[in-house]
Amino acid sequence: MSRDNSTYKDSLNRSLDYVAALGIENTLPSEVELTQRLGISRTTVRAVLSHLDEVGIISWSGRNKTVLRAPKPADYFAKAETLSTSERVETQFMEYLLGGDLKPGAILHESDMVRAFGASASVLREFLIRFSRFGLIEKEPNRHWVLRGFTRSFAIELFDVREMFELRAFATLTAKGPEGEARARLIALEDAHEAIIADIDAQYLSFPRLDEQFHRVLMEDLGNRFVDDFVELVSVIFHYHYRWNKRDERDRNLAAARQHLAVIRALKAGETDRAMDLFQEHLNAARSTLLSSVPWDPEP
Repeated sequence: MSRDNSTYKDSLNRSLDYVAALGIENTLPSEVELTQRLGISRTTVRAVLSHLDEVGIISWSGRNKTVLRAPKPADYFAKAETLSTSERVETQFMEYLLGGDLKPGAILHESDMVRAFGASASVLREFLIRFSRFGLIEKEPNRHWVLRGFTRSFAIELFDVREMFELRAFATLTAKGPEGEARARLIALEDAHEAIIADIDAQYLSFPRLDEQFHRVLMEDLGNRFVDDFVELVSVIFHYHYRWNKRDERDRNLAAARQHLAVIRALKAGETDRAMDLFQEHLNAARSTLLSSVPWDPEP
């Protein structure tokens, strides 16, 4: 199993999340159960277990696989390393739009993007067609693609839908009670949040990965294929447009990390109503920060 393989790296990251949810001194299930739980091959499971054993996260001896320590942010592969070809095109496309400082009405040529991304024309075209559902780009009949622009009203509409889905996901998580797996996975992120907050000057660039983990736990727990499809694209838009503006990045990440930690601690204490209120406050803050910090394109 090549460790340059994106499938392996994604599997390792998901395995780390699972180990974090189990907790120290607990044991992992059989290899067969791990293949079913993680949706990966037995060969990949063994490669992952071997790595976890090598770095001291678990002790693996025969059928016994015991958790020795909680995973740290440094144990994870960067998101970019876990992406499939189609996912890399998503990332490259957003960087192409934002890095090029393109304005509304800009022409997007498929041939230029194929060369820039190193992707096949068919993969690129499939992504553009899928992405065009949101109205950010549009195909002119028998011609090129046109950028319609990141307007403030466009962002508000997207955030409204994102908030609706995430609140539904959080309500689903809390309804499953204190024994729910997703709740345990969120609580397991407490140490990682505390570590970033304690050393924010050096660690604030590590927060986006942790932020992604926090929100991914919620959306995966909802288990809705239609929501998954929508959120995947919307998160790309918000992540890259938000990341474009570097002003106050340290302070923004610190504030968000503290909000996450407050939610986690409320869940850990069994204060479900307070956790929901704190999560709503976090979404309110995320909306306000986004809308006030990004230089939006003019409305058409």
